[in-house]
Amino acid sequence: MTTPAVSFEFFPPRNLDQSFRLWDTARALAPLGPDFVSVTYGAGGTTRQLTHEAVTALASHYGLNVAAHLTCVDATREETLQIVADYAAAGVHEIVALRGDAPQGQDRFTAHPDGFANSVELIEAIAARGDMKIRCGAYPEPHPDSPDTAADVAWLKRKSDAGATSAITQFFFDADTFFRFRDQCEKAGVTAAILPGILPIQSWAGARRFAERCGTSVPAWAEEAFAQAGKEGEARLAQEVCVKLCEQLVAGGVDRLHFYTLNKPDLVLKVCAALGVTPKGALPNVA
Repeated sequence: MTTPAVSFEFFPPRNLDQSFRLWDTARALAPLGPDFVSVTYGAGGTTRQLTHEAVTALASHYGLNVAAHLTCVDATREETLQIVADYAAAGVHEIVALRGDAPQGQDRFTAHPDGFANSVELIEAIAARGDMKIRCGAYPEPHPDSPDTAADVAWLKRKSDAGATSAITQFFFDADTFFRFRDQCEKAGVTAAILPGILPIQSWAGARRFAERCGTSVPAWAEEAFAQAGKEGEARLAQEVCVKLCEQLVAGGVDRLHFYTLNKPDLVLKVCAALGVTPKGALPNVA
């Protein structure tokens, strides 16, 4: 089996304990030589400053290629593009450009009167700078605000045409879900590389809640398997399920995998080891 390239997603810490967890996770995963790591942006832009601090720290202290999440929520165009300029000044040249979720207390996304209306407008503005690699989101199953997958494919085509060179998918449980989506995107002329987003299941209850929020369907086989495994067998089953999914993706021609780590490295490390992704050396000595 071909060894895939990997990348990892982190979220910014909100307190001291979470800070230690993020740095421990980064220290554990950095030796695997990820293509890049991304840092999320809280719902409604609530972690804007925390995201910036985590991005710059990961880049400067761990020598990682960091892609900063950026959304259109609750900010003017000028404010949003200033964030991009600040990243560029700090030596960060990758952005994951997203529309973003509705702020807390709101049912649907509403654009700021002076802000970007959607991710396509955001991508176009960042691309006009000429100094950023732009990634975007993709949805193998319909986004909660989308009527169907065909609409999501058409929207991804617009984002690709606007300047996004790669797309990271929402997580999914079955490899065929990804393959069907990939085939539809290819047929539609999407040129952006599509990276499957992989969620190692740290908690089955948590994974189910996450799936409900983002529109990921939960197959009957997964419900049954985790119910039978119980709490005692959940960790072992989670590893087996994740490794099998990744192996199926690689066998189907996928050469890059993006892991949603939830700032917990252990399961990710085990899955990567099973795929042949092993440490490439000590961490770089970066001041």
